[in-house]
Amino acid sequence: MITILVTGASGQLGQCLQALSLSEPTIKFTFANSKELDITKKESVTSFFKKTNFDFCVNCAAYTAVDKAESDEDSAQKVNVLGPKYLAEACLITNTKLIHISTDFVFDGASTIPYTEEDETNPLSVYGKTKLEGEIAISSILTKYFILRTSWLYSEYGNNFMKTMRRLSKDRNELGIISDQIGSPTYAKDLAKAVLHIVKSNSNKFGVYHYSNEGVASWYDFAKAIFDITTTEIRTHAIPTSAYPTPAKRPRFSVMDKTKFKKNLGIEIPYWRDSLKEAISNI
Repeated sequence: MITILVTGASGQLGQCLQALSLSEPTIKFTFANSKELDITKKESVTSFFKKTNFDFCVNCAAYTAVDKAESDEDSAQKVNVLGPKYLAEACLITNTKLIHISTDFVFDGASTIPYTEEDETNPLSVYGKTKLEGEIAISSILTKYFILRTSWLYSEYGNNFMKTMRRLSKDRNELGIISDQIGSPTYAKDLAKAVLHIVKSNSNKFGVYHYSNEGVASWYDFAKAIFDITTTEIRTHAIPTSAYPTPAKRPRFSVMDKTKFKKNLGIEIPYWRDSLKEAISNI
């Protein structure tokens, strides 16, 4: 029996892992939300790891309010940097493998070709900066870790772009959607399956990996696909980033190269639009 601790269990990925856990009889899961385990408090993390021996810790906990982080750097720092650091320290003591979720926001978006794991990082926002610092903290403490950078996460759970578009389409006749930010939408259920694949394969090919759904889209493309699949009639306008200013600067291009993930971990990655259809059918 493989034992797994999942932190941040009430988030999108955490809830997807909970749903998949029902069909994983060979894995014993412990799901902990922020009230049950505050990863920003070292003593809480230490005592939690003393109670049970875990083979894996999957850290889904993160401060993801990208714009709010610009004015609340302290909170982002605690959750995105100190939390992973304390988890890594506990994993080191207990010989637990850490799977940590990171982001495409560690890049500045200046590239025109998909980013590899070896490409230089240069975050534009507090969120991206703290997530990168969390990565650095983990890699300075552990050797047995998988850092999975993902992008544009959505699912049936929580707040995300897919659900926002569906909600707005009920109240409005037209929408302006940014068309000059390019990335890859990622269905959280696919990422959860990838996490469980790593666990069950017991791979020792540790390191930083990129995982998103296959294919490329702008936010405008993503929205249009949502409306097409749901047969929603709404007028959409492609707008530039400059027409919708936000406190945090986003990378214009954050498509990631998944070659390393597919080669080392041996998993096929679904096309983003196919996964979007599945997510919508599950709602």
